[in-house]
Amino acid sequence: MRVIHKAAELKPSTRKVCAAIGMFDGVHLGHQQVIRRTIEDARQHEGIAVAITFDRHPNSVVAPNHNPRLIYSLPQKLRAIESIGVDATWLIRFDKAFSEISGVEFIRGLVRDFGQVHSLCVGSAFTFGHKRTGNVELLKRLGHESHFIVHGLASVSLDGKVVSSTRIREAIRAGDLDAASQMLGRSYALAGKVIRGDGLGRQLGFPTANLDVTNLVIPPNGVYTAHALVSGKQHRAVMNIGTRPTLRNPAPELQAEVHLLDFAGDVYDQEMEVAFVAKLRDEQRFPSREALQTQIRRDIAAAEELF
Repeated sequence: MRVIHKAAELKPSTRKVCAAIGMFDGVHLGHQQVIRRTIEDARQHEGIAVAITFDRHPNSVVAPNHNPRLIYSLPQKLRAIESIGVDATWLIRFDKAFSEISGVEFIRGLVRDFGQVHSLCVGSAFTFGHKRTGNVELLKRLGHESHFIVHGLASVSLDGKVVSSTRIREAIRAGDLDAASQMLGRSYALAGKVIRGDGLGRQLGFPTANLDVTNLVIPPNGVYTAHALVSGKQHRAVMNIGTRPTLRNPAPELQAEVHLLDFAGDVYDQEMEVAFVAKLRDEQRFPSREALQTQIRRDIAAAEELF
């Protein structure tokens, strides 16, 4: 899958372009339906299937006080889109200047730069353009003007409720990772770049990879068994999410730490994706570091038995 940063980079030649547009956070069942319809259109008309998405949530620019934590990191989202089978993704940098482009201007620019657009596919509640004044009805009027088809697909429902990124975030926060996985259409996983921590895990004899989970929605604090994917290889792991209360830090910060059970090496600055298997226990405060070490050994033993 090619990732382009300007529509003109696509250069489809004489081939028609079929595009799906959306934030696609989580690339859940509803998003998948939109993207797959685009792929079907492209195959039928010997065109190019393109996903159009953003590098951050639009609210981070237009409504920062209402900016939701994301389900997926950006690399994780792009991997999920690629797995569905699109030919290219146009990754738009969503900044103040882009937020002020009208819906009409955006679509006309897209048509001009892509060349021959056959279809645009979106969810039925899709909005776009400055102050979100554009909707599916406007998209269809522009389609009539520029001779492209618009598919406004109804939402996907599961257990009688609409699948949405908001609902998935709520499930993750509540620790209902099975429900989140069902709505995602794949096992829920948390991904982030491995950053340098304070080295406490190594001091305790259990080195950890610290994930940068800034702006991501996080499961409840606790200790989990997990599978960690890094550099294309899967490793058994124990993950701790929490503020490490045993250290009695006056300004505790949320940490997401992964101890790989079958690996020793340097993974700094690499993207690690962690798929949760089961929760072992809630976060606890221990009377000493020695007591914490003892419990970590028990956690690892419990994880190995579970695996």
